[in-house]
Amino acid sequence: MHTTVQKVTDRIIERSKPHRQKYLQRVAEAKGDGVFRNKLPCSNLAHDLAGCVGTCRSSLLDETIPNIAIISAYNDMVSAHQPYVKYPEIIKEAVAQAGGNAQFAGGVPAMCDGVTQGEPGMDMSLVSRDVIAMSTVIGLSHNVFDGAILLGVCDKILPGLLMGGLQFGHLPMILIPAGPMTSGIANKDKNKVREAFAKGEVGHDELLSSEIKAYHSPGTCTFYGTANSNQLMAEMLGMHLPGSSFVNAGTVLRDALTRSAAEQITSLTHLGEDYTPLAHIISEKSIVNAIVGLMATGGSTNETMHLVAIARAAGIRIDWNDFAELSDITPLLVRIYPNGSGDINSFQQAGGMALLVKELLEGELIHEDVQTVAGKGFARYTEAPLLEDEKAVWQQGPKQAEDPTIISKVSEPFETMGGIKVLSGNLGRAIMKISALADGEKTFVEAPAMVFNSQQELEDAFKADKLKRDMVAVVRFQGPRANGMPELHKLITHLSITMDRGYQVGLVTDGRLSGASGKVPFAIHCTPEAATGGLLAKVQDGDMILMDAHNSVLELKVDADELNKRTPYQYDLDSSRHGLGRQIFAPLRKNLLGAEEGASSIFTYTDEV
Repeated sequence: MHTTVQKVTDRIIERSKPHRQKYLQRVAEAKGDGVFRNKLPCSNLAHDLAGCVGTCRSSLLDETIPNIAIISAYNDMVSAHQPYVKYPEIIKEAVAQAGGNAQFAGGVPAMCDGVTQGEPGMDMSLVSRDVIAMSTVIGLSHNVFDGAILLGVCDKILPGLLMGGLQFGHLPMILIPAGPMTSGIANKDKNKVREAFAKGEVGHDELLSSEIKAYHSPGTCTFYGTANSNQLMAEMLGMHLPGSSFVNAGTVLRDALTRSAAEQITSLTHLGEDYTPLAHIISEKSIVNAIVGLMATGGSTNETMHLVAIARAAGIRIDWNDFAELSDITPLLVRIYPNGSGDINSFQQAGGMALLVKELLEGELIHEDVQTVAGKGFARYTEAPLLEDEKAVWQQGPKQAEDPTIISKVSEPFETMGGIKVLSGNLGRAIMKISALADGEKTFVEAPAMVFNSQQELEDAFKADKLKRDMVAVVRFQGPRANGMPELHKLITHLSITMDRGYQVGLVTDGRLSGASGKVPFAIHCTPEAATGGLLAKVQDGDMILMDAHNSVLELKVDADELNKRTPYQYDLDSSRHGLGRQIFAPLRKNLLGAEEGASSIFTYTDEV
């Protein structure tokens, strides 16, 4: 094992010890001796039986048959979740054939950041993750289940499902993906049209036509943003069946993998010999594996919050120093958009997860001795699924990439370090994604600040031709407690155009950016945020700011005496906290922790839930 990987793992284990021990103790206490539904009084169980159709009733009356919950993020407005419409029937049939019973236990909300990007609804995006976690708990709270299947893909949905599921860590659980859509228009071509529209060179109809060619069918978006980073993270955690993350939606193999997953979870309950509770899969070692996988592929910066929150739900404590140290020694092995020209389908065709895992194991960068939904040991994840008589079977994955411009060897990486740097200084701590920056010099920016308190202010300045200058755009009051920490992807087009005009451009914000954002050097998730006393609230136009990824520095170059004299700017956030239902989330929003602590409200009052 690489010495740094082992050192970070040992540090996480030691840091987490009191929390993890308490969590595992509670998991052990919750384990049952027989089917959980038999602990209910007769009247309570009768209510569950009342909704049964077909063989469900007789199955639930049999004390030897496990009952599997289905928790789904299905809706037919979000393309990534639309394929889930047919999953429950496939799952119920497969579970029954495997000797179990499955019931649809509950749905969780699933909003699309692509639809709400730059709109008021985006302010509810991050906090929806806590709602999803709570909804998952409600679905499982009837205590009639011996295992669970979690159906979710996108940005906040999959993390929320795991955060909620881990409150029932004594149950086995498996995540079943829906798969990506097939490739449409190339991402670089899509972005060219966006920039042309911002410049006034093309009209609304041409822009809409381009976007429809990019997002054209059910399935996950094909760029390597947060949704696909979630899928990679889930597989690196051992929560997907091997190689199932990126099989296209609506294919025969996709359905076969769903059936295999349903059969597998039925065999993992405490009623059988292969009891594998969720709490034993999400471990310190599997969390490290997920971080390394994300670094090796230039995964989404959003995972620096999501993975922290998932780990915390399992009694495990990680921080950005862990990400930074692992990033420094993890080679970049994958180049797909925004880190390259290909997309997630290109990655799958080049060798996919099986090849990536093979390279990481050979480089001694991930732990092999972990528990997964497929059994003990991560070597199983070097296998790839294929279709045989309409069933999923596995064979050893490829030894080398079909396209070496997409997946490289650990001995010949695209870069010697991973995709994320942690910057620190008097402005606080922030994340910079360097894997998406084509020019290494862009990781160093020193320029005067231009301060904005919203995305709209920056867009207005662009339209007024005020951005034609070297600058570090400071977009503040976008943190968790300010307005829910929305994505700020909308402003990237304007900053990209400014860079193309020859100006030095950087961005510092306490908000988030999509995993698909590249080109512009940014320091995001800046914490402490402006609304809770962060120095961002004292930045003024013209102040010099240094962003230096090589030396991990984020510095406001203003004399300390001068800063002490300044009064923090007080921005009226009322307009971003009301309307479109945002006001109902006030109790959650005011208790959100900082970005490095996972930006969740669930863990505000107690270390363990």
